[in-house]
Amino acid sequence: MKWKRTAVFALGVLTAASVLASGCGGQEGQKEIQLGATSGPHAEVAEAVAKEAANQGLKVKVVEFSDYVTPDQALADGDIDLNSYQHEPFLENFNAKSGAHLTSIGTTILMRMGIYSDKVHDVQDVPDGAKVAIPNDPTNGGRALMLLAKAGLITIPENNFKVTVQDIQSNPKHLQFVELEAAQLPRSLSDVDIAVITMNYVMSGGLDVGKQGIFLEDKTEPLAVMVLAVREKDKDNEAYQKIAKIFHSEAVKRYIADHYKGTIVPAE
Repeated sequence: MKWKRTAVFALGVLTAASVLASGCGGQEGQKEIQLGATSGPHAEVAEAVAKEAANQGLKVKVVEFSDYVTPDQALADGDIDLNSYQHEPFLENFNAKSGAHLTSIGTTILMRMGIYSDKVHDVQDVPDGAKVAIPNDPTNGGRALMLLAKAGLITIPENNFKVTVQDIQSNPKHLQFVELEAAQLPRSLSDVDIAVITMNYVMSGGLDVGKQGIFLEDKTEPLAVMVLAVREKDKDNEAYQKIAKIFHSEAVKRYIADHYKGTIVPAE
């Protein structure tokens, strides 16, 4: 796995501790809950949630991941209890491909995908034959193509995240597509003309939305709404439902407003 070896050891210890607490008749708040999140804003907001959860009698440990696939696999395997890093279509795609039974129990934050560049400042200035980097995972790759279509750079058969590069109907600027792991996209800006990047990697990559962002998703775009996922059998777990509500608490809303200055906002 791509997450820290120390986290694996810690999870084993925490699991044993949870069993002991349960066996001793410990209360719900005495069990430590593992909340997975990807590096950057998702993990940062999750830490704010964990802090507020402690005030409400819940012990929450944030387990940080460096890629998009491992958090869902860890959740499906029972290594963590919840995760916060993805939108609903990505979650559904993981279930379909893996046979897992994960489900959303609430929304978390709004994170818009955007087109970024160190070479041009407007989508109209994208040159003929430009190199365009997009995510190589199926959901976000299609989402990137949807955004490029909305920017007027290509046309696709339908506004659907399942489209691929092979589905492009017209490409008047003869764009050359480079499909990369999402975490590598910020670093690719020196090698490509534009890159389509999700907001969590924009933030963790240290990009400046105002200076390098040339076209962003609309705030109403469903794919920009992140969700809190659990195993289907745990969807009614009272502690997990409480955590879902904490994502919308005043304390967490305040943290998001103070920390991100409107770049990232709470989801409805």
